[in-house]
Amino acid sequence: MDKPVLVVLAAGMGSRYGGMKQLDPVGPSGQLIIDYSIFDARRAGFEKVIFIIRQEFEADFRKAIGDRLSRLMEVEYAYQSLDDLPAPYTAPEGRTKPFGTGQAVLSARNLIHGPFAVINSDDYYGPEAFRVMYEYLSTHADTQQYQYCMVGYQVKNTVTKNGSVSRGVCVVGSDGMLESVTERTKIVQDKDGVIRYADGDGWVDLPGDTLVSMGIWGLTASFMQEAQDRFSGFLAESLPKDPMKCEYFLPTIISDLIGEGKAQVRMLHSTDKWYGVTYREDKPGVMAALARLTEEGLYPVQF
Repeated sequence: MDKPVLVVLAAGMGSRYGGMKQLDPVGPSGQLIIDYSIFDARRAGFEKVIFIIRQEFEADFRKAIGDRLSRLMEVEYAYQSLDDLPAPYTAPEGRTKPFGTGQAVLSARNLIHGPFAVINSDDYYGPEAFRVMYEYLSTHADTQQYQYCMVGYQVKNTVTKNGSVSRGVCVVGSDGMLESVTERTKIVQDKDGVIRYADGDGWVDLPGDTLVSMGIWGLTASFMQEAQDRFSGFLAESLPKDPMKCEYFLPTIISDLIGEGKAQVRMLHSTDKWYGVTYREDKPGVMAALARLTEEGLYPVQF
């Protein structure tokens, strides 16, 4: 069985944040958020990382992240491109944004041949998430159903007071398996403390202990073939409706596989708190939290 590899989604430019937030230091010695993920992943057992980036930002990314982290882990790159579409489809004229997390993962299809974990480059997940993820991927292989997993977080621990966030809202069965995940692209915590998501023209309350996906998934090579096979159908349905903004969401692909009985997704749990810089105003709070974790001895001052 191949050793699990880590896939980092880093192609986004952070439009809401106002810059390439992957390159913004937040740690007490100038560490980036991705530094903490790589540190935690390496001590959990991961030895190889594949960064999914936009090719036009490769030089900056290598200089700020890849070349430095290559001392800790084997590093490879895959490039998410607006034009990486199945025939006969082409990107609509005027569209500048790639087609979402499903397409991003697919950009690494020629580099992945075994189990892999997927994370976002601008989220802090904590060491426990990587530990339970590596353990699962190292001990489970596809059987009659694909054996996937994800780490869930309580939604109350993943919102920001500075604006809306996008989360995959999860439904988990009594057997601990994920039954479905629905992408909610606008979740807010109002001044009254209640968390709500936009649904059509209205808002729906969301209990604070609801489990949501923070984009940390454990998958096998089978996912690549499934995602590739379904991409054309997505484009056929979505391009006529929303040619400029439609996105091929990774959680939606997985939810469809669950509904068809082709995949099982074990819900893993982490007691660590998630931190992220969705908006520029989030940065001071994240810096304070990472400084505190360093003082508590969870991380060295420099790494």
